[in-house]
Amino acid sequence: MRGTDHKQSPLFSYVNLEDRIPRDHPLRRVKVLADLVVRSMSAQFDALYAEGGRPSIAPERLLRASLLQCLFSIRSERALVEHIDFNMMYRWFVGLTLDEAIWDHSTFSANRDRLLKESVMREFFGGVVAIAEWAELVSDEHFSVDGSLLRAWASHKSMVARDGSDEPPGPDQGRNPEVDFRGKKRSNATHVSRTDPESRLASKGGGMAFLSYTTHALAENRHGLIVDVHTTPATGTAEREAALVMVKRSVKPARGTRKPTVAADRGYDTADFVGALTALGIAPHVAAKTQGSAVPAHIKTTEGYAVSLRRRKMIEEAFGWVKDIGTLRRLMARGLDKIRAHALLNFAAYNLTRLGNLLAP
Repeated sequence: MRGTDHKQSPLFSYVNLEDRIPRDHPLRRVKVLADLVVRSMSAQFDALYAEGGRPSIAPERLLRASLLQCLFSIRSERALVEHIDFNMMYRWFVGLTLDEAIWDHSTFSANRDRLLKESVMREFFGGVVAIAEWAELVSDEHFSVDGSLLRAWASHKSMVARDGSDEPPGPDQGRNPEVDFRGKKRSNATHVSRTDPESRLASKGGGMAFLSYTTHALAENRHGLIVDVHTTPATGTAEREAALVMVKRSVKPARGTRKPTVAADRGYDTADFVGALTALGIAPHVAAKTQGSAVPAHIKTTEGYAVSLRRRKMIEEAFGWVKDIGTLRRLMARGLDKIRAHALLNFAAYNLTRLGNLLAP
């Protein structure tokens, strides 16, 4: 029999959001893990807020909403708030009931600025890594490093001469003035962006240079989980310098005759980097150049070296995820501190998805 197309909505609705989410939905596992970390950060959240005044959006909800933005490729905060308003699964994940009013997007942005700081996001990222270590899913001997350029939220039009020799745009040009920079040479030494002064012109593979930052990651080689993240201005030596910072911070020294290993691509095959790893008691499993390689010959012939180069490719999956699914394809923030926070949040979201799969029954 044909069903009836009812037009009138019922007066009352009895909907339990918990029952609406499938029991085997992967977001359930992510929420359990994220809530474990968020509850452990209560003291740090207290330090961010004054004791009196008007209550703000709960930092736990802000953090869960930010995770949703990374997990479901939501481009803007305005769109994120709109999705949370009408999507029951998003409301359940954030902690809102069906009857609670959603925040205005400008209120959400203003409140989240207090939360998205490097110190807070590093605490959250470290909590996710601690769960992986507790579950014995992290190798403490074999690692990989890599780095990737992030397009800054600034264009070539925003660049001006550091010495102030550029003519300012006329008053009738509006917010998007005409700028003719054809045939003019621009470099980081002579020009700087007005909108994001900490960004720098950089390119990979000899292509066109864009205003950029560089984010770096250290992954363990057992399951490809990211154990450290470091974001820097884009320079020609940033990848090797950041790799050493992360190695010193996160790789434990050798125990007896067993040396930890660090794998990397050919861009890290320099005498300075290989020598620095060796001085730290770490075996440099760096992909060797065909000519002029600094990697010792006795390391290149070992079985462990070949295994490290195969496992190293897992770190590239993490960078692909944070750019194609996360929010790092084109940055939505300006300033190094905020971009460091965004990078940590995205890699934490990646780890949560990996842990959800690895810990699934």
